Amino acid sequence: MIESLSDLAMPITAGILLGGLYAVVALGFSLVFGVMKLINVAHGDFVILGSYLAFAALTGIDLDPFLSLVFILPLVLVIGFLVQKYLLNRAMAISADAPVIICLGFSLMLANMFQMIWSPLSRGLTTSYSLTSYNIGGLAIQLIYLLDLIIALAVMLALREFLRRTYLGKAIVAASQDRTAAEMMGINTNKMYAYAFAIAMACAALAGVLVGLTFPFSPTSGVPFLIIAFGVVILGGLGSMVGTLIGGIVFGLAQTLGGFYFGVAAQMFVAYVMVLVILGIRPQGIFGR
Repeated sequence: MIESLSDLAMPITAGILLGGLYAVVALGFSLVFGVMKLINVAHGDFVILGSYLAFAALTGIDLDPFLSLVFILPLVLVIGFLVQKYLLNRAMAISADAPVIICLGFSLMLANMFQMIWSPLSRGLTTSYSLTSYNIGGLAIQLIYLLDLIIALAVMLALREFLRRTYLGKAIVAASQDRTAAEMMGINTNKMYAYAFAIAMACAALAGVLVGLTFPFSPTSGVPFLIIAFGVVILGGLGSMVGTLIGGIVFGLAQTLGGFYFGVAAQMFVAYVMVLVILGIRPQGIFGR
């Protein structure tokens, strides 16, 4: 029994740490759905856009991936604001399907752009700390996995406090809860949607840097991370930030424990089966209302 528990220590630890990365990946997806009720099918490609921008900075001017966020975040904030203001807001006025189709177009365009500029080959953000590992209690833990979890907690807390305590954050929440009432109070809901999408893009770019430091990525990596983001928010509850963090950890644990018991080939299968089970038992997710 003691031996089996010690064997489980590594996959459980890895699952919790990996869950931090998955939570950051899913955060922007959850925010867009929570505010605009929009399933952003381009979210995974926006994540990989952050990976490629950091890769360009690393290989082009030898700029550390985290330092490159100083330039990447303002860029994607502006892009996200303009996309929502001039494309998605207009599409939302037409029908509920139109913005989803536009997001699908963005997904296809970005994947092809990545392939044209960087080729179909897998890339990675290789730094000294992305290869560093520590022996903690007999467990070999990579530093980047610890950073994934720490950054996930910090981003979740910062975004939660922003939405609770700032005027802009409260206005975004008001627009998400009741658009008509928010407009009667003088809130420009279209502008709030643009701000929300810009923040979601920034979260996706940050997630992309972490993904690039943790895993190899290629032009087609957007789809797997979109599926992971969808699974995480389904587990935690669509639109719930705390649920997104818990959902990420649960998804990570399902993946690592599934690999431990059934082999590496089955780890994602086990995670997706768990998502289906949660959908059947509690369709609104663990923290959904």
